[in-house]
Amino acid sequence: QVQLVESGGGLVQAGGSLRLSCAASGRYAMGWFRQAPGKARESVAAISWSGSSTRYASSVKGRFTISRDNTKNTVYLQMNSLKPEDTAIYYCAGFRGGGISTAESDYEYWGQGTQVTVSS
Repeated sequence: QVQLVESGGGLVQAGGSLRLSCAASGRYAMGWFRQAPGKARESVAAISWSGSSTRYASSVKGRFTISRDNTKNTVYLQMNSLKPEDTAIYYCAGFRGGGISTAESDYEYWGQGTQVTVSS
């Protein structure tokens, strides 16, 4: 059973930064998703197993960076210039293989989520 464990969420003022981490052992393409209250879960960023390919939602492009360190079995989401509309529960997710995807249905494994709250 694959376990994904997120960490790094919290409360930050608008314009601030947070870095989320997700520990996951194995050969997986990974993604970060988020779900705000009353809204559907949406893709934020994705990264291939090798780290050579990344994708971002237009709402976070230029502000968020997804990366991974396979020697540490960890995927990161660096979030800069945070806005109140970034407030959500953030989930990391993974699927086996060397591809990349922003489609929720492609992901096999999910973390429990970590809360990110951005105050104005």
